[in-house]
Amino acid sequence: MPKMKTKSSAKKRFRLTASGKVKANSAYKRHNLRRRTTKVKRQARGGLILSAADARIVKSYLPYA
Repeated sequence: MPKMKTKSSAKKRFRLTASGKVKANSAYKRHNLRRRTTKVKRQARGGLILSAADARIVKSYLPYA
């Protein structure tokens, strides 16, 4: 039986936690940071856990998840 295909872009952008939730990076951190408030930049630190609806879509891209 052939190997299952994964979405390479999803492999690079998402990680699974031990409990099976999907962890992602926060948006709006790459450029034009001078026009973002300190609060926005601070809250964008670290990662975030995707909602159940979005996590279901991402898990379909990672068949071994």
